[in-house]
Amino acid sequence: MSNKDTDKKLKVGKKRKFKKRYWLLLDLVLAIIIFTLLFHKPARYKPQDTVPAGNNQDQINPYLTNVLLPQLYNGAQHQEPFDLVVIQKGINETISQYQWPQESNGVVLSAPTVFFVPEGIVLMGTANIKGAELVVTVVARPSLDEQGLLHLRVEKVKIGAMNITPIARLMAKRMYAERLATVNVDTENLRAKIAASLLNDEPFEPIINVRDIFDDVDKKVRVEKVTITQKKLILRLVPAS
Repeated sequence: MSNKDTDKKLKVGKKRKFKKRYWLLLDLVLAIIIFTLLFHKPARYKPQDTVPAGNNQDQINPYLTNVLLPQLYNGAQHQEPFDLVVIQKGINETISQYQWPQESNGVVLSAPTVFFVPEGIVLMGTANIKGAELVVTVVARPSLDEQGLLHLRVEKVKIGAMNITPIARLMAKRMYAERLATVNVDTENLRAKIAASLLNDEPFEPIINVRDIFDDVDKKVRVEKVTITQKKLILRLVPAS
C-alpha cells in the first residue's frame, strides 16, 4: 500500500471520528435544551397553598356561598340580563379547598392555579412523575359562535416551556373516545358538555338550569357573552326558555 493510500485512509478515519463526535455533541446539546425546556418554571406560577386532607374538605368556600352563588340566584329570579362576575382570587381559593394532591395513572397532580388574562383562561399546575416535577400549562379560550354555541377551545398546552399542543389534542380526543366507549356518560349533563368541548372541540348550548343548584328557582339562563380581563371573567347571562 502506498503512502498516498495510507494518508487517504487516515483522513477518512479522522472525518468519520469528527462526524461521530459532532453528532454526539449535537445529541447532548439537544438533550440539554429539551431538559431545560421541560423543567422550566414560569415566573408567574406559584403552587397554591392547599387545605390538608381531612381538614374542612366538605365545607364550601365562602366565595361560592357569599359571592358567586348569590349573584346567580338573584339574577335568575329577576329574569333580566345580568353579569356573573368571577374573580381569579376567589376561584383559586375554591380550588385550593379540594383534596390535593391527586394521583392519576402514577402522576401526582398539585392544585392548579387559574389566571384570567385577556388572551384566555390559563391553568397551571405541577405534575410529579416519578419524582420529577414538571409545570403543566393549559390555555383555553372561550368563545360564542353565530348560533350562540359556546366553544371552549384549548389553544395551547405546555410542559415547562415546551409546546406539546398537537400531541395533547390527539391524546385528549383518544381519552374522550375511550371514556365514551367504556363509561355510561350523560352527554346532556353540563359538566359532560364542558368536558366534550375541552377534550374534543365540541361546541354546546351554554344553558344553565338554575334548579340544578337551587331547588326553589325553576329558571334557566343562557351565556350570551364572555368577557375576560385581567384577573376577572364576566359571563353575560340572559333568561332562557
